[in-house]
Amino acid sequence: MPIPASRRPLIGAHMSISGGVDQALMRGQRLGCDTIQIFVKSNVQWKMLPLGRGEVKRFAAAKEASEIWPVFAHSSYLINLASSDRSVLAKSIRSLAEEMGRVADLGLPFIVLHPGSHGGRGIREGIAKASDGLDKVLAQFPRSRVKILLETTAGQGNSIGWRFEQIAEIIARVDRPERLGVCFDTCHVFAAGYDTRAHETYRRVMDEFDAVIGIRKIQAFHLNDSKGALGSHLDRHAHIGKGALGLGAFALLLRDPRFAGLPMVLETPKGEGTALDRRNLKTLRSLLKQ
Repeated sequence: MPIPASRRPLIGAHMSISGGVDQALMRGQRLGCDTIQIFVKSNVQWKMLPLGRGEVKRFAAAKEASEIWPVFAHSSYLINLASSDRSVLAKSIRSLAEEMGRVADLGLPFIVLHPGSHGGRGIREGIAKASDGLDKVLAQFPRSRVKILLETTAGQGNSIGWRFEQIAEIIARVDRPERLGVCFDTCHVFAAGYDTRAHETYRRVMDEFDAVIGIRKIQAFHLNDSKGALGSHLDRHAHIGKGALGLGAFALLLRDPRFAGLPMVLETPKGEGTALDRRNLKTLRSLLKQ
């Protein structure tokens, strides 16, 4: 039975900001997105030039003219608040603070952050460092409404945040836990060992999340199938329905009334143009019509 619009999530994709942040909105609109995720700077460089006043105005005008909302940010992949390298840690704190400022200037509600990698020093130390780094960043924005969403990870390498308990502990340790939320990545959660493919296992995973973190902490989703098997810890995204997760997992998630109105964006492999994003969006929307 089709899901009525009032009970549907908002579906979209990650959009490039090439040519200016306002262009991401234009691309999302042409693709038919309800919501989009963007980088607010190069995701592979520490350097960040300030946003020009004209670019902020163009983005505000494009946002006003568009029906796409929310637009939210993903932080640079270089940021690692759990790093044991002092230089990397200092750069990470500075870069995340700069990105938070840019997110605020653009009027975005939140920025998604990978919790980090402990570099072999152990999960406990990684959690402690990440929590301390988050405190240092959030303290620079005492009145800001911008939130940081910790992304669930696959547990590849030395990453932290692949067990719900690890994310819960990071949130519990910070001075302002209300400033943190969660971005639930379907591929990462599956690769970390949480099986959401069948109704009963999906229910158990979400019940566990609710008991450990709180289901209301989820404020965004990354929709990705998984190239790796359950519990493989392989962070490799696949197209929707083309990986080990399969269509059933996405049908259960999209039709869960608790997530109505929440943004769910694709981070599936890109190709030339938008054909692959279009195909994945079409597949997702078909699941809401069944």
